[in-house]
Amino acid sequence: MPLLTVSQPYAAITLGSNSFNMLVANSVGNKPIVIAKYKRKVRLAEGIGDDGILSEHAMQRGLACLAMFADMLAQHHINSDNVAVFATATLRVIRNADEFHQRAMPIFQHQIEVISGLREAELIYQGMVATTKGKGRRLVIDIGGASTEFIIGDGSQVLFKTSLPMGCVLFNQRFFSQVPVNISDFEQAIDYVNTMLAPHRPQLLDLGWQSVVGASGAVQSVVSVLQHRQLSEVMTLDVLYAFRDEVLSQSDARLRGIKGLNAEQAPTFSAGVAILIALFESLSISRLHLAGGALREGVLQLLADRIAASARG
Repeated sequence: MPLLTVSQPYAAITLGSNSFNMLVANSVGNKPIVIAKYKRKVRLAEGIGDDGILSEHAMQRGLACLAMFADMLAQHHINSDNVAVFATATLRVIRNADEFHQRAMPIFQHQIEVISGLREAELIYQGMVATTKGKGRRLVIDIGGASTEFIIGDGSQVLFKTSLPMGCVLFNQRFFSQVPVNISDFEQAIDYVNTMLAPHRPQLLDLGWQSVVGASGAVQSVVSVLQHRQLSEVMTLDVLYAFRDEVLSQSDARLRGIKGLNAEQAPTFSAGVAILIALFESLSISRLHLAGGALREGVLQLLADRIAASARG
């Protein structure tokens, strides 16, 4: 049977609490082949006030990114039916989400679907499976800006999934807003993770896993520093403790003394390391590998399947 080629490109867009992402792809058979990637650190969750209202400044950052995405969609000549736009934690929780949607529509002209944490977990897992080699039961951890998803699966089957309201942008504001960072900041952040994780920890440990995969900006930041230093990309607790100690030695908020850490990653690096340390300790994780993909790749596969089904039908 000849391979099905979808000549028209399609785009998967994810509006996260830390980053907005867009993948543009064509399909060969039912496999998406990415032809362009766009990403911007909007840090939407930074703008959530105590009253649950997203600030004007944060909203403007998000809308500016959507305007850029709209330009890219036009440049790639992507039909509006071939665009999927999914939003996560921040747009789930803010009280003025309707205003964001109303202001986005004339700029972006695509419906934004706000998905639940459990739906996000499913898509993260499917994106990981589609892009990451490996077999057996796997624990997948995705640390976002305002939520963290945990999924245990075997092959394409999801055995456990949950989404907890903790993430790097929120932790940065709550625990790491003062410079220099001190050990009590890490301890408070770790205690908070343990409290949030406690109701789910017995089931996670009971199910167990053969390997752990990380899919998030926090994990990517650590791995990219290891790559820059030409060290093993496999994350361990010793690696995380060493990064914690490096953070504690810095007097500069931009962490410019940490070799290999770029300016875009620096603002949430401390929070990411703290969350990872807590998870390694609480769940007795020995090694963690970076996933090949997560939410945006899951959305891309969903869109590819939808387009293929439409072509057949």
